[in-house]
Amino acid sequence: MTEDETYMHYALDLARLGKGWVNPNPQVGAVIVKNGRIIGEGYHERYGGFHAERNAFKNLMESAKGATLYVTLEPCAHTGHQPPCFEAIIAHQIKRVVIGHFDPNPLVSGKGIRAMRAAGIIVEGPILAPECAQMNAIFLHYISAQTPYVLMKYAMTMDGKIATYTGASKWITASASRHDVHQDRSRFMAIMVGSGTVMSDDPELTSRIPNGKHPIRIICDSRLQTPLDTKVVRTARDYRTIIATCQQDPIRQQAYLAAGCELLVMPELDGHLDLKALMHELGRLGIDSVYLEGGASLNAAALAAGIVQKIKTYIGPKIFGGQTAKTPVAGQGVACPDQAYLLANATVKKLGEDILIESEVS
Repeated sequence: MTEDETYMHYALDLARLGKGWVNPNPQVGAVIVKNGRIIGEGYHERYGGFHAERNAFKNLMESAKGATLYVTLEPCAHTGHQPPCFEAIIAHQIKRVVIGHFDPNPLVSGKGIRAMRAAGIIVEGPILAPECAQMNAIFLHYISAQTPYVLMKYAMTMDGKIATYTGASKWITASASRHDVHQDRSRFMAIMVGSGTVMSDDPELTSRIPNGKHPIRIICDSRLQTPLDTKVVRTARDYRTIIATCQQDPIRQQAYLAAGCELLVMPELDGHLDLKALMHELGRLGIDSVYLEGGASLNAAALAAGIVQKIKTYIGPKIFGGQTAKTPVAGQGVACPDQAYLLANATVKKLGEDILIESEVS
């Protein structure tokens, strides 16, 4: 491993500390090195707060003049909640900047690099670009598509069941898998389920990670039939709750609005909520990522709509059996094997006694 790769790996470790707190901004880490020593480091900690580079400068132990800056993403070149980072880099007389990944944001792309080179700074990279891009898969998708990155999650038995024939489902997986789920709830900006899941399970849809961030709760409810006494409605003033519906009756809507819910009235498609239209609306609202924790019907609709980017499948070492026991994806299904939804770049790991498979939807 080269010296540049070593410091960039460290910058990546720093960047990951901002996971879940910086959305819809990217996770970014920065390390300042001079004479073979780290003299400053930082990461983007919270949305609206200092960017990684400025936090690294804030933590300097000595002058950064003549030093090398390692940063996992191209320094910003526009004014948002914070001023452009390339200006601070030039002001601190950094000699060399090593970039992990280029920023596709048209407000940024190449502008800061050109300005730094014009000031005489050596700019090199990308270094560890695949690792940097993978860490910011959500940001890269959102900035290019302007719709949320959607991760579908489900837990199933070895024989592919998400519940017994009676509908009982607790618990298919063990505590390590459930902990991983709550980490994802804290990482993603929003969590989405269907009204059927709310009515059958009455979930709260919050993160139980200590000091974790609770996601925005999105309920897909075409007919606006979610009971008013469910946890998501009763706690809507505590946790932001959005109900996406096709129901336009203001009288029906009033009780949910009075409870603190937000309503998004969406177009109908084939008798159901238009999920593609919903994703565009959520993107417009600045929601960069959705953790899809719905049931089999919503999973099928999401795949059919083409809105899913990744799937996490938790497999518990047990068998339920039963012809009528539910599987993860309902609906009619495909008619022929060559019509299947294809998955790619699968990874497999153990979580206690469970198995986790992560796959990208190709």
